[in-house]
Amino acid sequence: MEPTFLTYEHDNADAYVLSVNLRRRNLTKSQTAMITVRVRSLEEQDGRSPREQTARSLGEQLGVATAVMGRASTVLQHAPDLVDPVINGAIGLNEAYAKAQENKAKANSAETQLAKLREEDPELANRVAEGELSLAGAWAERRERVEEEKRQRRVATHLLCEILPSLAQVRGTRTFALYDPDLAPPGRAVTREVIEHAARALAEAASVWAERDLP
Repeated sequence: MEPTFLTYEHDNADAYVLSVNLRRRNLTKSQTAMITVRVRSLEEQDGRSPREQTARSLGEQLGVATAVMGRASTVLQHAPDLVDPVINGAIGLNEAYAKAQENKAKANSAETQLAKLREEDPELANRVAEGELSLAGAWAERRERVEEEKRQRRVATHLLCEILPSLAQVRGTRTFALYDPDLAPPGRAVTREVIEHAARALAEAASVWAERDLP
């Protein structure tokens, strides 16, 4: 038989081929939607013209509801491993959509946690972004750092509370005049160098207290 031909005269041949082939197959609306969004996604990755029909508009031509196309798009974006099972009929679109929604929620939560980590500890956040550290591992290390910082603050506070009030109490008394180097404990003698270092330490303390606006 001599074949007959029909020339396609519009500017969207891909959409025409897709719609014709989808109509000739015995597919559910869910399968049609899933195939459509995947094909359109591949075309976008190939740099096809933005003038071509979107997956949603093509779905409307095929009689697929906008909501169904939206669920298929969500599955493609957040549960791509379920695209083929939906197309093959192994699972339903609604089941795949539920999993995609769960993945999306987890992703949003992870993004929020990463943003918070970046505010608190940019170095750890960068290690997560580079794949060197998991988000859970980064937060575990962050908690350890916070606890260590609290420990150091506690030690420093107790030390200063023991030393400075005692030093302040001897001001104006005969304590300095009564100092006898022969009675000093081994390795703890007070020398001019020690006094100079102590004076610098007090000046540093005064500066920090002023910067922090402490009483």
